[in-house]
Amino acid sequence: MKAKEIRELTDAEAQAKLRDLRQEMFNLRLQQQTARIERPSRIHEVRRDMARLETVLRERQLRPLTTPAK
Repeated sequence: MKAKEIRELTDAEAQAKLRDLRQEMFNLRLQQQTARIERPSRIHEVRRDMARLETVLRERQLRPLTTPAK
């Protein structure tokens, strides 16, 4: 998932996507510990997507604070 795609999501959609990715990460780590994981590189991809989502959500939180005063 690209940052541009994430920025097109609403806050609620981004939060839902982040929740889904956290659940997927949990499942991937569980698979890694208990059995063979089909795509080990997926852990890296999910972690990066989570970081992108968290970054965009944080930017949205800070945007009203960084608006210059007139």
